[in-house]
Amino acid sequence: MHLQSIQTKIHEIRGQKVMLDFDLAKLYKVENRALKQAVKRNIDRFPNDFVFVLSDNEVSEMVSQIVIPSKSYFGGALPFAFTEQGVSMLSSVLRSKKAIQVNIAVMRAFVIMRHYALSHKDLTEKLKEMENRYNRQFKDVYEALKYLMDEKNEKENWENRRRIGYR
Repeated sequence: MHLQSIQTKIHEIRGQKVMLDFDLAKLYKVENRALKQAVKRNIDRFPNDFVFVLSDNEVSEMVSQIVIPSKSYFGGALPFAFTEQGVSMLSSVLRSKKAIQVNIAVMRAFVIMRHYALSHKDLTEKLKEMENRYNRQFKDVYEALKYLMDEKNEKENWENRRRIGYR
């Protein structure tokens, strides 16, 4: 199982990294209906911060981003979104060797995504710091050029002034 193919199935919804039920069903090689039934039978293992149902608006947004082909793809039922903890809990509910293997691969993908996000954040902060530093330096250069231009304009104005008196 390739980590890159799993990473493409991790989406950000409601500010959380999640995987959708139909993607997980494909990975676990079970029917989506069976996966949802297992979750509903063990609902006490899946609090709201482990799994939540997408709203119609969120589904429409995912269709517009071409994450899913259409709303009819779900057959009328709204998809479940599983957080990292929810995916981890799924392996205890599904209880198969395949579920354990998939769970390990998915956990690795989530860890890689987290490391990437942290390093990306550091990079963004460094870029902002450099931008601020160079903006200050360019501001100083700009002010010096403006001063020289103003001085030159004053000299030209003095030389081109309307003179009074004898010529």
